[in-house]
Amino acid sequence: MNDYRRKLDAYTLARQKFEAEANAYWTAIADKRRARNAKRRDKQEIVLDDYVLTQPPVYSGPAKPVDPSGATDPAPRAYVPVTADFLKAAKEHFDFVPQQPRSEIEFKRAYARVAAAAGISKDQAVRVYGFEVGGNGSYDTQAGLEHSRDARAISTALGYNQLLNANSVNLMSEQGDHFIKALKAKAANLGGVEKAALEKKTGALARMVAFCRTVPNQWGEQERLANTPKGLGVHAMNLDIDVGPLLQTHKLLASIVFARMKGHKGVLSAAELEMMNLTGDGNGFDIVTMPEAMREQVPTANFFRRSGYERNPVAIRNNVVTKLLAVTDARMDRAVKLQGAKDLAAAF
Repeated sequence: MNDYRRKLDAYTLARQKFEAEANAYWTAIADKRRARNAKRRDKQEIVLDDYVLTQPPVYSGPAKPVDPSGATDPAPRAYVPVTADFLKAAKEHFDFVPQQPRSEIEFKRAYARVAAAAGISKDQAVRVYGFEVGGNGSYDTQAGLEHSRDARAISTALGYNQLLNANSVNLMSEQGDHFIKALKAKAANLGGVEKAALEKKTGALARMVAFCRTVPNQWGEQERLANTPKGLGVHAMNLDIDVGPLLQTHKLLASIVFARMKGHKGVLSAAELEMMNLTGDGNGFDIVTMPEAMREQVPTANFFRRSGYERNPVAIRNNVVTKLLAVTDARMDRAVKLQGAKDLAAAF
């Protein structure tokens, strides 16, 4: 025990020193980001000094020793809700059961119709799909469960474009009226049992939209709401053949519209669109508009919060913007050769 206490003291001291360095680094990241946003609002040029140009500190001290008495058990990992939880919550809180597709091809065709009508190109949709779910992912793919349903979910990210439950709440709040209008237009061409079922679904959708608007349109508030039982029920709409494609499409469309509103004139490449999907619209736009010479020098840490960066091995390994874009394109190049990506391309 004496040896354990000495090792624990050494570990604690090293860890405290590292945490002080890390906190200072990530505070600088946040401060620089706020300053860039202010300069961009004032139409000022963004220069290299507006970024943190060093890489995040890496802990290199002693490992935490194991208590020989067994008194300190490791904290259990937080449970991540899965599809069964989304479906259960949707039924309990909104009396809603998603109409799931009869086949993967049926969902791909529905998604392609919605995406094409919204102005998403085949290249953008297929390559982002390839990056997000590996080129063979299904409409109900959840992060961490890509290869086995017996694995452990690592987040609530769901579907072709890996929407988080907070994304679903955000999109319902912002685009809910559009989604309701789309379902009503479809119902107008139906009759009998099919029309009644779609009208019931539209009612459930309207209740979800109203619920999502009970908090301000701010990410932190929507994230909190998304993690409630009712919020998890909203996320189940991604599994529905009518609403799922709308949610998945509008996640990409929102990024395209954001870039256009900020003055971006060209067409976003799939890799650039993925940067906005991966890091958020503001950070992604920062990457998209960065000059080539700066991309080789700016660390990817500038576009993440600490927790997100430390969970992202791709951003850590490819630690400047040029490398991150290159590896994204390379992964897309490989993924589009797989059958799932080919099937999505054929659906356009």
